[in-house]
Amino acid sequence: MTCSMILFPRYKLTSVSTFTGKRERKMVQFHEHIIADLLEEPSAGGGLVVVSSGLALHKLIAGFLHLHDTSEGTLLILSASPSQKHSILTSLNPNPNNESTNSPSEITSDLPAHHRLSLYSSGNAFFITSRILIVDLLTRRLPTSAVAGIIILNAHSLSETCTEAFIVRILRSSNKNLYVRAFSDKPHAMVSGFAKAERTLKCLFLRKLHLWPRFQVYVSEELERDPPEVVDIRVPMSAYMVGIQKAVIEVMDACLKEMRKTNKVDVEDLTVENGLFKSFDEIVRRQLDPIWHTLGKKTKQLVSDLKTLRKLLDYLVRYDAVTYLKYLDSLRASESFRSVWIFAESSYKIFEYAKKRVYHFGRSNGENLTTPTKNVKSKKRKLDDSNKDKEDSVVINGNGNVVLEEVLEEAPKWKVLREILEEIEAEREKQATSNDVESDQENHGIVLVACKDEHSCVQLEECITSNPNKVMRGEWEKYLLSKVQLHALPKRNKKKPQSQNPKGFGVLDGAVPLTPQKGVEGSSSSSIVTQEHDALLAVATEISKRTQKVTEVVDDPQNNVVSKGKKKQSSKNVSLKKDDKNKIETLLVKESEPLKVENNPVLKKHVEGGDVVKKIPPVHFYAYESGQQVLDFLKPSAIVVYHPDIAFVREIEIYKAENPSKKVKVYFLFYEDSTEVQKFEASIRRENGAFESLIRQKSMMMLPVDHVAHGLGPNCTGETDSPSKQNTVTRKAGGQKEAVKEMQVIVDMREFMSSLPNVLHQKGMHIIPVTLEVGDYILSPTICVERKSIQDLFVSFASGRLYHQVEMMVRYYRIPVLLIEFSQDKSFSFQSTSEIGDDVTPHNIISKLSLLVLHFPRLRIVWSRSLHATAEIFASLKTNQDEPDEAKATRVGVPSEEGVVEDDVRAENFNTSAVEFLRRLPGVTDSNYRTIMDGCSSLAELALLPVEKLGELMGGQKSAKILRDFLDAKYPTLL
Repeated sequence: MTCSMILFPRYKLTSVSTFTGKRERKMVQFHEHIIADLLEEPSAGGGLVVVSSGLALHKLIAGFLHLHDTSEGTLLILSASPSQKHSILTSLNPNPNNESTNSPSEITSDLPAHHRLSLYSSGNAFFITSRILIVDLLTRRLPTSAVAGIIILNAHSLSETCTEAFIVRILRSSNKNLYVRAFSDKPHAMVSGFAKAERTLKCLFLRKLHLWPRFQVYVSEELERDPPEVVDIRVPMSAYMVGIQKAVIEVMDACLKEMRKTNKVDVEDLTVENGLFKSFDEIVRRQLDPIWHTLGKKTKQLVSDLKTLRKLLDYLVRYDAVTYLKYLDSLRASESFRSVWIFAESSYKIFEYAKKRVYHFGRSNGENLTTPTKNVKSKKRKLDDSNKDKEDSVVINGNGNVVLEEVLEEAPKWKVLREILEEIEAEREKQATSNDVESDQENHGIVLVACKDEHSCVQLEECITSNPNKVMRGEWEKYLLSKVQLHALPKRNKKKPQSQNPKGFGVLDGAVPLTPQKGVEGSSSSSIVTQEHDALLAVATEISKRTQKVTEVVDDPQNNVVSKGKKKQSSKNVSLKKDDKNKIETLLVKESEPLKVENNPVLKKHVEGGDVVKKIPPVHFYAYESGQQVLDFLKPSAIVVYHPDIAFVREIEIYKAENPSKKVKVYFLFYEDSTEVQKFEASIRRENGAFESLIRQKSMMMLPVDHVAHGLGPNCTGETDSPSKQNTVTRKAGGQKEAVKEMQVIVDMREFMSSLPNVLHQKGMHIIPVTLEVGDYILSPTICVERKSIQDLFVSFASGRLYHQVEMMVRYYRIPVLLIEFSQDKSFSFQSTSEIGDDVTPHNIISKLSLLVLHFPRLRIVWSRSLHATAEIFASLKTNQDEPDEAKATRVGVPSEEGVVEDDVRAENFNTSAVEFLRRLPGVTDSNYRTIMDGCSSLAELALLPVEKLGELMGGQKSAKILRDFLDAKYPTLL
């Protein structure tokens, strides 16, 4: 294999500096500049910092924590992911055995309220979730004067209605000296949507935006001063990989053309380059969500297909051939005929080439079964004694027997990785002879191999420690065993006969010839597909049987003792033995011929000559998805970037900057002319473009000077009263306004995961967080609201939870309300008109809602367009209503411990079983059962009432006679 060696642009990094007055810490100089920019203007109240991905944001946060003094007050860290918490703590305290008092701890909901109060007053730094903090603020468990500042991570995920903005608004309203420092290392996310950076600054009441891209002067000078030795290795892809990549791109381009025809999406965004990133899905959905209910099924499916095609391109260069084929099989089974991309012109090449990377199916004389001729004759063949019912499998002609030949194409990068490790070890051994002690210690460090996921790490480790051919064979046998398990599943009864395959069946099974042949009958292609499936199943069945036999021998200690001297029986090769050849009629070779591989009537083994194993250095495999910072811990002298990632490249730069005297050699592995290279280069261009857009936005931002003080009151929306409200009291005291009474809303603790409490607070309502057993929001002593988002509504109906929740509301409140809340940026519709059928089905969401209303006639359903519309609805519902009682609301639905208390709204006050029994009696309806309950105290008293009294209670003699006849009816006996 030939590999081109190209030198990457030099990555120069610089020495480190130290803090004074405290424990010395390493820090790159541009981190000091960022800290200085935020500290030089205390009156600004903080700022929003956006840095390039991979520029050690966790070390920057650790620098702020290191400078924090307990005398200033408590420092709270919000929105930190688990990996970010671990990285920050590791940066503050590299040695986990030494307990550091400066390291922040975490405040969780498991801590009691008084313990949390003591922590808030301690002046230390703490990790805390936004939900815990907002509840403690609203319940006044947290003294706002004790908080010195807030550090918010992942600022790109914030919005005007998020809980973090709610927290900042409450703290700033009572603590003017509070500073807020928000950080983000996702610049492309900060430019999504309209004026995202400006809106983020406004919701956090900040005025300073600090941008630190990779091309910033301080950053570029420092990272381009002393580069590591970088080697770029371009590995050519195999012919089948090139064919698959070309086919996927063609199909993706065809789907994009179909999407352009809809005229629903901005044409500039619909490019193959943009389709390589996950953010492409967000761009398309953000444009289509408001009109989603008006789109047809084809357009909706195209959005899903583009996501699938992006994964196909990513998995092609990430996983091995067998895993990729298995993923394609799962797509074919799950997406079936719904997908548009499967019926594209080039889609069959993807399945065909993926199969050829794993196995070839044809005749033993070398002819191909996928291009049959007109003189094809079908003959029945018996595959296995256990498969007697599959006698419709065919052998094409008598010229050659059907064989399934293993190919098991290895990933081209595997061999190159092994060569790199051997080269590193050879260089180290060569330098060891120079008797240079310092260089000897420097060149005997760990070699770090960086991959995208854990699966790749485990597989590469097996390739290095054992043999790539053995790894591929293991994956191949797992694939075949999955075929046996799938075949063992019970089959559904199909109305259509199997011979009548639907249109596109050959495409889905990958049996369409690469070049169309005239005169080929559909039955021949179908028979080839069936025969290929039977061949795979036969091999898989035999491997499954052998695996079970080997397992039984290993599990039986007596068999282990007997078979100690029999090495053939303990062989780990899972293929068929010679003794098993009589179980299947052999089609590969005659019995008299000597075999170089173990007999298999269907399978032809793929055997490679063993290479001489050379010594390799110690290797550590690292997965990007783990989020751990391993460079400072392992201190590798050689790094192999198996899957290139721009963020990890920056981490290497920072690592070299902090260790300028250490020699570091970096190997980059790229597939030549692949989307892997295109995606890596596009990620750099996209990040630079995002920063250029942010720089332009920063120059045009319109933030008021008094922005921090503006809108911090209880009603900070800035809205004026409508003319109708202004003119309602003009005849009373010359139009003097009446004293506005503060509205109160009791909110369940679990509802603070949503943004509605924040919006209600913006509207001037007083939020009281408590734990409610019934309902989510209590607006008045008689109004209880259960809030459901669209997704939660579907899930609640499926689980039956909504029925129980409504039942509890109807039992304890006079006006139970089900609030169905839509998202503001999505369509105000359950389903599109094309999805609404003519027939009424019980599985339809509208049918379920109708049944719910019929069962609970007092239930009121409120439809809300957005969060702000919900706040307006709540305000109108609370008009002329008393404020809710917090003590009573918390007792609703909670069982009492000592009997029943008078005038208490508890579950024991209601004999629900008797009420349900009464409502099911003949003649009793929803309109008269409450009158009956008022007229008699028990079911026993009801049974003794005369017909005349029953008529008065039930509203008619007819209903009374029906109930009386039912109660007086004799019990039937067998005598």
